[in-house]
Amino acid sequence: MQPLVSIITPIYNNANVIIETITSVINQTYTNWELLLIDDASSDDIMVVIKPFTESDSRVKLFQHNQNKGAAEARNLGTKVATGNYIAFLDADDLWKENKLELQVRQLTNNITDVSFGTYEWIDAKSKPLNKRVVALKELSYNKLLKANYIGNLTGIYNCEKLGKIYTKDLKKRQDWLLWLEALKRSDKPAISIQETIAYYRIAEGSLSSNKTNLIKHNFNVYYKGLGYSYFKSSLYLIQFLFEHLFIKTRLIKSIV
Repeated sequence: MQPLVSIITPIYNNANVIIETITSVINQTYTNWELLLIDDASSDDIMVVIKPFTESDSRVKLFQHNQNKGAAEARNLGTKVATGNYIAFLDADDLWKENKLELQVRQLTNNITDVSFGTYEWIDAKSKPLNKRVVALKELSYNKLLKANYIGNLTGIYNCEKLGKIYTKDLKKRQDWLLWLEALKRSDKPAISIQETIAYYRIAEGSLSSNKTNLIKHNFNVYYKGLGYSYFKSSLYLIQFLFEHLFIKTRLIKSIV
């Protein structure tokens, strides 16, 4: 029997994009999955938009928070209710290419790795290509991931049967980085990537002009609050992170001609 993939999608006021996101899962060539939609107390009409999917496809399942708790708690609820052999993540405004799961399940079932990720491209608010591709490293060790987050969360999937369920700490940002660090810490293999494009990351207007203060604060907290390093050790890792992020990781962003 084919392994079941649990796909965790936190949603919060995403009625304008969620149809396209769900459709990108339904269109997967690999069909043994469950899509866990975790509504974080949305105030828009997203329930109306989702209802046709949950009524027509038993694989699409809805869970709700009574009050807004943030992305980390939404992902943790999804992890708690997941019944799959593998766990993957897809944010409510991102999209998957049709063969994404097929390629990654093949890697995981062949025992090549316990953690698979891949290359993804940028799209705008209207799903138009921005002609940029973020190329995944061919393989990724824990120590390399510790320097900067090289796993696009919309491409990541891990072997839950082998590694166990992974819950993340409730940081305001970068919880996904902590989750993938924990996955590689538990694994005896590096993460292996799919080199071709397997997903599409939606860039919100103005998001590329990143706030430098937030870049420092949120990533410092990964080391200090997330990993429990001392203030001094966290500061040293932050310096290493800034170099890796600004001068090495940026080389993986390629223009599509």
